[in-house]
Amino acid sequence: MRTAEKVIISTAVTGSVNVPSQSDHLPITPDEIVTSALEAVAAGSAIIHLHARHPDGRPAWQAEVYDEIVPRILDQTDAVINITTGGSSAMTMEERLAGALRFAPELASLNMGSMNFVYSGIADKVTDWKHDWEKQYVLNTYSQPFINSFDRIEHTLRELGEGLGTRFEYECYDIGHLYTLAHFAERGLAKPPFLIQGVFGILGGIGAHHENLTHMVAVADKLFGDDYSFSAFAAGRAQMQFATHSAWLGGHVRVGLEDSLWIGKGELATSNAQQVTKMRAVVEDLGRQIATPDDARRMLALKGAERVSVPTH
Repeated sequence: MRTAEKVIISTAVTGSVNVPSQSDHLPITPDEIVTSALEAVAAGSAIIHLHARHPDGRPAWQAEVYDEIVPRILDQTDAVINITTGGSSAMTMEERLAGALRFAPELASLNMGSMNFVYSGIADKVTDWKHDWEKQYVLNTYSQPFINSFDRIEHTLRELGEGLGTRFEYECYDIGHLYTLAHFAERGLAKPPFLIQGVFGILGGIGAHHENLTHMVAVADKLFGDDYSFSAFAAGRAQMQFATHSAWLGGHVRVGLEDSLWIGKGELATSNAQQVTKMRAVVEDLGRQIATPDDARRMLALKGAERVSVPTH
């Protein structure tokens, strides 16, 4: 991995793991998600990673919900839009792809392996539930694996990548996921430069220990040489530490309320922008520059915002 000339800050504004009962600051409605995204961009985020939600906070897959979010962000910023294809483990593959297929974004996330993706422990910490769906939703992850089989990965690469020119944030939750990416690269379905997002601290994936991050970069170096950019995040309390470690190694960073609801020990983050601001200060203290959206486009060989498909009604 070459040391990136500038550090790309990605912000995952809402996700599908955390539930409304955990924090009043989690963006739920389209208005809240758009506002939070715009604030994050103003604070220095070049990439906005998007999930959608229903009014009660349930993860949403319907393209019509994304219609209320994506065009408004594109109208008001030059940020790179990165739409999830992970959705949640409760969704079908067709549902998980609906938003990305609608917009053909510059970037989409792509999970590189099936796994246990468990966050049932949320139920042990919440005592006052806002909505009836939340508790069972998180408990179900104890027995419901997250399926990302090779045929699903190939389908996504062909439909979004070959078909629509979308490039990918390859989400790797374990070392084996790097080898899966190498397999698809050897077949010519995944094309460099790769954006590898190391994900740490998910129960069922690689743990949030710093030697694991160092090891993941070392393996990626062997497999991909200079043909990739690295970014890392850890779920929960290790979020800022792992972003700092990634930046120190020469990589990029990801923050956001999808990954952690906190800004410090025992203190809930009040916004995504608060996390971006904190991370930006850390990166700049390391003597590194923050990438603009156009810097990110150039470094990641993206197709450009003008080629994102915004439906007209």
